[in-house]
Amino acid sequence: MDLLKFFKYVDEHQTHYVSLLREAVEIKSVSAWPEARPEIVKMVHWVGDRLKKLGATVEYRDVGEQELPSGQKLALPPVLLGQLGTDPAKRTLCVYGHLDVQPAAREDGWATEPFQLIEKDGQLFGRGATDDKGPVLCWLHAVEALQATGQDIPINIKFVFEGMEESGSEGLDDLLAAEKDKFLAGTDFVCISDNYWLGKKKPCITYGLRGVCYFFIEVQCAKQDLHSGIFGGTVHEAMSDLMYMMNTLVDAEGRILVDGLKEQVAPLTPEERALYKDIDFDPEDYRKDIGTNCCIQKGDKAETLMARWRHPSLSLHGVHGAFSEDGAKTVIPMKVTGKFSIRIVPNMTPESVEKCVVEYLNKQWKKRASPNEMKAFMFHGGRCWVTDLTCPDLCVCRQAFMFHGGRCWVTDPHHPHYQAGARAIKSVFGVEPDLTREGGSIPVTLTFQEVTGKNVMLLPVGACDDGAHSQNEKINMTNYIQGIKMLGSYMNEVSKISE
Repeated sequence: MDLLKFFKYVDEHQTHYVSLLREAVEIKSVSAWPEARPEIVKMVHWVGDRLKKLGATVEYRDVGEQELPSGQKLALPPVLLGQLGTDPAKRTLCVYGHLDVQPAAREDGWATEPFQLIEKDGQLFGRGATDDKGPVLCWLHAVEALQATGQDIPINIKFVFEGMEESGSEGLDDLLAAEKDKFLAGTDFVCISDNYWLGKKKPCITYGLRGVCYFFIEVQCAKQDLHSGIFGGTVHEAMSDLMYMMNTLVDAEGRILVDGLKEQVAPLTPEERALYKDIDFDPEDYRKDIGTNCCIQKGDKAETLMARWRHPSLSLHGVHGAFSEDGAKTVIPMKVTGKFSIRIVPNMTPESVEKCVVEYLNKQWKKRASPNEMKAFMFHGGRCWVTDLTCPDLCVCRQAFMFHGGRCWVTDPHHPHYQAGARAIKSVFGVEPDLTREGGSIPVTLTFQEVTGKNVMLLPVGACDDGAHSQNEKINMTNYIQGIKMLGSYMNEVSKISE
């Protein structure tokens, strides 16, 4: 591949790439809004049409219906399966991305209209710019640029683009399982660009993800809401009980108080700790970006990174059933539900975490000695994903650590696929990427690993301050354009893998 020719073409067509991202951002493909379902379908077909122009075959797969909390049933948007190239002599890469976005409105605190792409000071603001429309377009732009410069696409590519990732990817797992020996057959590697650099300047490759377990604590004290002036002082109030229960979960330093959880965590080896030494990360810059007075780890780089990546964390998220609007309301709620989650890491599993948490909360409730009714349960069990940095044998790791139902996954990051990604990054940015883990969860990572049995890599395009899911989401112009070059170079490097 003539990379210089490819890079030059990309630089000369920046305006075109921005205009296409502008079109994509204007499509309000918010999966959390039932009324926006036609917009998601429009977005899926918008991408499909562009894949067809590149010569890909495209199928739109029906994945059933979604039942809303109201009981209404709504058709799920189709999943796009695209195939570019079927040359048996070439490597085959499966690329995943999502075309739906989080809700957004100007009144939420956006400085600009969220569904209009605004370019300012080298930044492209708009919902979906970095999560995940911008990175998806980078793949399409890279293919188009190679074709426009008269170069052969060096690999076969299978595209899987969905429209429900921000709402749980309903229907996707079943589809991928059904396509294991059909559309996905022949896949050599899987690449996902749906995460971000650790910092703002240095690229990275991500080799690990925490899983997530989501819990509810329900407390009920009466058959209906009560007037506090009439009934206050005569009932054991549900809210008081719930606050007591929530306060038993974590201490002021963020330590999880639930018995039996820390014993499940894989021990930290000296080799693993050494990996944090050279990672480009400034704890003080991180603190300032958050806008907090002090982080728990007080400026220790390794400890801060491990707290984000390789240690479990417990976060309290909210209370349902209590008065939460502006002003005052003197009501005693009949039932309240506290919500919290635990980010899990190797070697924790959702099953073992659920057992520990429910037993612990039942024990705390017994200490409370309240006559009210309490129920604690896990709502959602996610899966943690991690790559073993010292594993010498990928095949052994797959046999020993592949899991179903939420258990940890381990593989070898020294796999030629990771090395190809690192070479591609260096060819564009001139530096070796950091190997990073992330605290968030991308369940589809494990789905692809389980279904294909192949190496999966997270290759981010955006930077840490892009504000995905937040107000004023953006992608830097440099990340967007250099991301196109990186993915084109990555295709070239994948074509050379000879394992």
